[in-house]
Amino acid sequence: MNRRSAVIASCGAVFALLTVFVVPAGAAPDGSAVVRGVRYRQFDVAGAAGTARVHLLTVDLGDRHVRVRLLHPGAVAARETVSRLVETAGAVAGVNGDFFDITETQHPGVEATGATVGPAVADGRAMKAAVPPGQRFGPAPPPGITGREVFGVGVDRRARPGRLRLVGSVRTAAGALPLGGLNQYALPQDSIGAFTMWWGTVSRARAVCGTDTDRSADCDTDAREVAVRAGRVVTVSGGPGAGPIAPGTTVLLGRGSGARRLAGLSVGDRVRVRYGLVSGSVPYAFAIGGFPVLSGGEPLPGLDDRVSAVRTAVGVTPGGRRLLLLALDGSAGYRTGLTVAEEAATLRTLGAAEGFNLDGGGSTELVTRERGGIVIRSHPSGGAERPVPNGIGVFAVP
Repeated sequence: MNRRSAVIASCGAVFALLTVFVVPAGAAPDGSAVVRGVRYRQFDVAGAAGTARVHLLTVDLGDRHVRVRLLHPGAVAARETVSRLVETAGAVAGVNGDFFDITETQHPGVEATGATVGPAVADGRAMKAAVPPGQRFGPAPPPGITGREVFGVGVDRRARPGRLRLVGSVRTAAGALPLGGLNQYALPQDSIGAFTMWWGTVSRARAVCGTDTDRSADCDTDAREVAVRAGRVVTVSGGPGAGPIAPGTTVLLGRGSGARRLAGLSVGDRVRVRYGLVSGSVPYAFAIGGFPVLSGGEPLPGLDDRVSAVRTAVGVTPGGRRLLLLALDGSAGYRTGLTVAEEAATLRTLGAAEGFNLDGGGSTELVTRERGGIVIRSHPSGGAERPVPNGIGVFAVP
């Protein structure tokens, strides 16, 4: 399928003894090489709310011995600390990634999934699509953001921002039905979403809650699931399920009119499910969600310049060959952080032409691998590592 992604390959869990070190504020080396093509340094920036400490990884994508990939715990609806993600994947460094479904206090009895907001591509294959804009978690993005925005590295080994749009269909004897979601914690109203083995074991009940404009709205009572294997319906049920999805099986979950369309299917019926994420440019080898803050070397209009916080961001210099992974320190002396506008200005000062904001606050973390183990360079603002659903990993290759 040209310029489209399919299903993500397995990222097997590795259970190993993990040694993690936290570097005292101000004690980490400045401008040191992590491996060939990857350098780490730290410096301070004056922000409106006080001094912020920046931890920065500079990655030379032109070096054939360096790769950047999506870090994830093997499922969309799962979380792990950045240090564990880096360790199990064999990365030499990493930062946290996209915003995610962290709490469901508005929906009593519904489990928070831990799944990310935006699209994700791992090893050139689609992992998930974006939730509707009104279902987002995280700070308000600048005007015009659709929720489908990503930052990643193309198959040409150049980093770039872009958008990933889900294109898919469910073909039955009665005709083709549009596909509205892929492994996401919130489906559009009146749509049908596809869930694969890469969703994980968490309940899919959250996917039918809220509306396209209101995350806290009630859950649909009109929902239906159909499991498809080898081109035929194998099970049908009257609501969202939970537990693992077998390899080779796709679960179709419909809400509203989408559920009523699935109601016409019975066990044994032929069904063909097709989907992909379309980038409109060079296909992504890796992509992660968030929102842009810098374009063509200029800050986007409408960036927040009032709320300071600990933040994670990624930037790329002109030509897409040098990647900047930035995380603010969360220790007591620097916890005031920066505004989104100040974050964009910092990336610009570092030479970035494009900048992208990732999850922040207690999620912000940058780690490197040293001889003694994994080193946490940026101190988590909550005092301990927060498990996250994905991140950006830097790898050394022969």
